[in-house]
Amino acid sequence: MRRILLGAGAALLSIVWLAGGANALAGPRPLKLVLSPRSTVPPAEVMRHLSSHCPNVSITQDSKKSDFMLEAWGWSGNYKFTVFAHGGDAVYATSTMRLGNAVKDVCKFINAQSAK
Repeated sequence: MRRILLGAGAALLSIVWLAGGANALAGPRPLKLVLSPRSTVPPAEVMRHLSSHCPNVSITQDSKKSDFMLEAWGWSGNYKFTVFAHGGDAVYATSTMRLGNAVKDVCKFINAQSAK
């Protein structure tokens, strides 16, 4: 009888440990960006890079449901991105030559902010 209780305790401990490990492996939480109306980079181009660099981030048209606003400005060789927090404060900016690098920088920043 005693062995069964110890086995059940070990099984319970294993389940608790696995649940904690599953949370650590779940990855970053889903985030939503709204593009600023002043953005000059097409949403399709931003989304194409978002899906490859950070699949947990999507673009929404509803600013009330967004976590951040992104102003994506520029053209090939000169991209300037500014990220605004939900309240309207500018919290991050990057300037790169390649669109993919600008999106990657933004992804890294917003995922780090959401992990806090």
